[in-house]
Amino acid sequence: MDVTFTTLGAVIGLVIAIVLIIKKVNPAYSLILGALIGGLIGGGGLEGTVTTMVNGAGSMMSSVLRILTSGILAGALIKTGSAQKIAETIVDKLGERRAVAAIAIATMIICAVGVFIDISVITVAPIALAIGERAGLSKSGVLIAMIGGGKAGNIISPNPNTIAVSEAFKLDLTAVMVRNIVPAICALIVTILIASVLTKRKGDPITASDLEETNDAALPSFPAAFAGPLVVILLLALRPIAGITIDPLIALPVGGIVCVLVTGHTKELIACTEFGLSKVIGVAILLIGTGTIAGIIKASTLQSDVTRLLEAANMPAFLLAPIAGILMAAATASTTAGATVAAQTFSGTLLSAGVPALSAAAMIHAGATVVDSLPHGSFFHATGGAVYMNIKERMKLIPYEAMVGLTSTVVSVIIYLIAG
Repeated sequence: MDVTFTTLGAVIGLVIAIVLIIKKVNPAYSLILGALIGGLIGGGGLEGTVTTMVNGAGSMMSSVLRILTSGILAGALIKTGSAQKIAETIVDKLGERRAVAAIAIATMIICAVGVFIDISVITVAPIALAIGERAGLSKSGVLIAMIGGGKAGNIISPNPNTIAVSEAFKLDLTAVMVRNIVPAICALIVTILIASVLTKRKGDPITASDLEETNDAALPSFPAAFAGPLVVILLLALRPIAGITIDPLIALPVGGIVCVLVTGHTKELIACTEFGLSKVIGVAILLIGTGTIAGIIKASTLQSDVTRLLEAANMPAFLLAPIAGILMAAATASTTAGATVAAQTFSGTLLSAGVPALSAAAMIHAGATVVDSLPHGSFFHATGGAVYMNIKERMKLIPYEAMVGLTSTVVSVIIYLIAG
């Protein structure tokens, strides 16, 4: 049964979901309830609304499966100490004189190899705080270095947001990851510049009470720590190199298992998988809730109305991609949810306007990192808590984070204009 909803209903449903999330209602339930109310207001009737919601959630299942299996890699990297070892090695090699760059690069790489961005920041935080305290850096500068590095890594990672965008446009995951390498590098450079200025801020010191003890003796060697991510990279690279397609559903868990075996934690394999599942289950459930609201929005007249609005303003159609990513991520305070809603909703419109799928996916993905860390999302609080920063101080960093995300977005748009 094909049902069309009004733009007003879809927008009201999204606004209701946002308000509920801000009020601390579970995000998945907020999105589901928003979808239901929006569908009813939008004229779909109860049966039509529920059917559309179920179909929208069903369209997320392939992404959910890949995200669930990606938890094996994330769990292995964290539980075996591999993520911490990779971060420590980068920081040690670059030294205290390049502390800001070291912190940003370490977080970028941890996120890029498959650890979620909030977990990447939490993983690097103890190391970053320790080196920041020795070098006399401010807490704000250190946190921006981690967040900016994480944002740069996130758009070139096999993480849930990348998986969801590639699924929406029916693209190879590796292609979407590779397309944003240059935007990621530019975002990293801007991160280092901004963080270098903020690290000199007075009245925001890192104190001894902020530091945690780490058990360095239990960490694996760097080659062993990087073995898992390297296997993932090689497996995913087989498609563009040799024409052999290894789905992320296979590549990501294989990398996790290799990580566990090479680091000598074979007996902890089950524990690693359970830990990884605990980290991705929330994202998977959120994505199902996101699918319900995305289904309503996709079946509404919002796409055609937005297209007409762009035409009336004499704006080119391709700008819909970054704008949609920015707005949807801001609405949901989530890179994954924002990128998913934007991609699911506007993929058809962008493709029909002649925008190449890969370019559209890359621009949406980059745009979703601009204002994805607003206070009604978990990332805001997780990152602030990682460095023991209060909400007022954490709020002050949002504009700097937006500058990093905007950098990757602008560069992604420029690449589209040059290469198509």
